[in-house]
Amino acid sequence: MTVQQLIDSALDPGTWRSWDEPVPVPVRDEDASYRAALERARARTGREESVVTGEGRIHGRRVAILACEFGFLAGSIGAAAGERLVRAVERATRERLPLLASPASGGTRMQEGTIAFLQMVKVAAAIADHKAAGLPYLVYLRHPTTGGVLASWGSLGHVTAAEPGALIGFLGPRVHEALYGEEFPKGVQTAENLLAHGLVDTVLPAGQLADAAARALDVLCGEQRQGGDAEPAPQGSASGSVPGATPGPVSGPAPSAEESIRRSRRPERPGLRALLRHAAADVTPLSGTGAGESDPGLLLALARFGPTPCVVIGHDHRSEGAPSPLGPAGLREARRGMRIAAQLGLPLLTVIDTAGAALSQEAEEGGLAAEIARSLADLVTLPAPSLCLLLGQGAGGGALALLPADRVLAARHAWLSPLPPEGASAILYRTTERAYEIAERQGVRSADLLAHGIVDRIIEETPDASDAPEVFLGRLGEVLGAELAALRAQDRTARLAARRARYRRLGLD
Repeated sequence: MTVQQLIDSALDPGTWRSWDEPVPVPVRDEDASYRAALERARARTGREESVVTGEGRIHGRRVAILACEFGFLAGSIGAAAGERLVRAVERATRERLPLLASPASGGTRMQEGTIAFLQMVKVAAAIADHKAAGLPYLVYLRHPTTGGVLASWGSLGHVTAAEPGALIGFLGPRVHEALYGEEFPKGVQTAENLLAHGLVDTVLPAGQLADAAARALDVLCGEQRQGGDAEPAPQGSASGSVPGATPGPVSGPAPSAEESIRRSRRPERPGLRALLRHAAADVTPLSGTGAGESDPGLLLALARFGPTPCVVIGHDHRSEGAPSPLGPAGLREARRGMRIAAQLGLPLLTVIDTAGAALSQEAEEGGLAAEIARSLADLVTLPAPSLCLLLGQGAGGGALALLPADRVLAARHAWLSPLPPEGASAILYRTTERAYEIAERQGVRSADLLAHGIVDRIIEETPDASDAPEVFLGRLGEVLGAELAALRAQDRTARLAARRARYRRLGLD
């Protein structure tokens, strides 16, 4: 794919504007062969350098573009290309434009040696400044992307997509074979394998890039849609009603702990994926930590509830296949979502529905306890607005790791306990048969959580969420949209102080 084909695929017709200006970089007089290679590349591609920068519109939104022309010396980056990239990133930051980068490169330009190698530093620094300014950075990795380009501006995206079948890797296969005398293992450095290992978020052809980028930017740019200014119910309300919306029916006396636990474990009960499918818009799933890990027990996505964009992290053990407990990689993936919310000032929605954290040698050696601690610390100090939804089961540290928030909501039959009730019974009585008795005494029900100030609001389930999932999810989506909008409108300093105070006083009132 040439850079012109990329521009034609990704941008609205007629909106491309180049930012490129010549960047004079001295070439040593003795480098006659390099001078000749540059002239041949310019004649062959019609480009003066291996990178193209500029701006255009994606579904009407103004966006800055950085892209490689692989036909120009394999898209390699030398001093002139590095300077061009930095100037474009700095301009995008000044003009507060989101960035879409699309590398296709063999990496550092060997003819320029160490000076070219060091371009990685200043390009990465410019992108870090762009992100620190609260601006989105999207990456679309084309075939092939290797070396220093992948190890700098190719791996810093808030969201990263890749071209199907693209060769993507740090050490190029030809270099590996030359250095080690053997071929690199087949299938490792492919877009699809990187997706499977949580290194890219999606694999899609260039023809789908514009729609995917527009959907992600609609959330990442943090724009509030019009027509959604409903306020949530007052603190402590248990009705689940939203002004301007049809309130959900209010149930009678609070159900027992046993009833709620049994209902929360019904296989038909809707989970997080169902919530996103039926009640959210502009959903962009993200995959993995971006550092080679993923966990089927954790879902990370960008989405919009009502008028408000947000980052969503949560459990969904009702995904395809057997239930999956939350492991340390899942919490590292969750913390990736926290960082995106913090960098871009987006509200964070956490969703709790887990039978417990992983209990295994791999989880222990992977630092599960430490990741729970880091998640708690990150959430309590998160600068962005935060909303937690206790959707179903809330067992142990895997649940607590996603709990701290400015506001906490609970479905009527959701619950929260230090361990699965059977585990607590085993500790106290050396049997699991007294699980429900222990749960009742521990105060795990949503009504108990509301009474103790752990939960701010209960969303009713009449009829039961398992029996009428679309009714329940529709009601829940309205509540989430209003709550997120109200949180976003609050003064940041007062909101952060109130969050710290609620957990500081817990159990003392």
